[in-house]
Amino acid sequence: MKKLLLAAAFVAATYCGVSAFAFDKFNVWPDVAPGAAVDDVKPTYEYWKPENKTSDSCVIVFPGGAYEYLTLGRDANQLTRLFNERGVTVVVLNYRVPRPKNGPKHLAAWQDAQRVIRVVRSRASEWGVDPEKIGALGLSAGGHLTLMAATSSQTASYEPIDDVDKLPCHLNFAIPVYPAYVLEDGADGPNAQRGLDSPMVADFAFDDKTPPTILLHGDADAYSPNGSVAVYAKLRKMNIPAELHIYAKVPHGFVGNPPSGKPVDDWLNRVDAWRKKIGF
Repeated sequence: MKKLLLAAAFVAATYCGVSAFAFDKFNVWPDVAPGAAVDDVKPTYEYWKPENKTSDSCVIVFPGGAYEYLTLGRDANQLTRLFNERGVTVVVLNYRVPRPKNGPKHLAAWQDAQRVIRVVRSRASEWGVDPEKIGALGLSAGGHLTLMAATSSQTASYEPIDDVDKLPCHLNFAIPVYPAYVLEDGADGPNAQRGLDSPMVADFAFDDKTPPTILLHGDADAYSPNGSVAVYAKLRKMNIPAELHIYAKVPHGFVGNPPSGKPVDDWLNRVDAWRKKIGF
């Protein structure tokens, strides 16, 4: 019985995101976040330093959770562990949820995202990170947030408050993984019409700082992979380096799942190969 319990604990640690890696946690804002009340929960970011640092890039992780909660345990911890094992610095953004009662569902999270990118840039020298090798990887709603940060960095989501806000908030690479809310059919939830013949939402500016991007999606996802296809097509039109992986018979939320023996298990290796190929 004891051996069975130990085996169960090992599996839980492996697949539920329990990590032995240490991290430091900081507030995103020096005071109250824009539009927030004094007693609101403050957004934070976690700094995960690799034990054997082999890269001067930094990946900011935007967890999913429908802009209602954050999938921190299974998903974010697994990603930090895997990138740290590859020698890459990771920052996890615990952005504000749930959705604001007034205004766009992603506004508070977008403000936190733009701010944390600037904060990472401000600490790049301290952390041994190249300030022009900052990327983001987001899951589901976090994938939408990644696209907001990647395509709309020249659009201010909040008024500057200090010297950190004098720094740019563009990303140098972007990794949206099964991004939600990309198409008008599905702008606030799963795609009712499978995202067929639906235009993209007007959220994304696709400005001149939109970076190289790799998109990953399952073709059985209720948040239609046609959203990722549409983003890929737009990037191609803009001559921005882009890569797209659509996995057959794979539903939403494949990050953090136990190995299945299917090609989707190799998704992070595909991301890592792409990241190195484009120089990050």
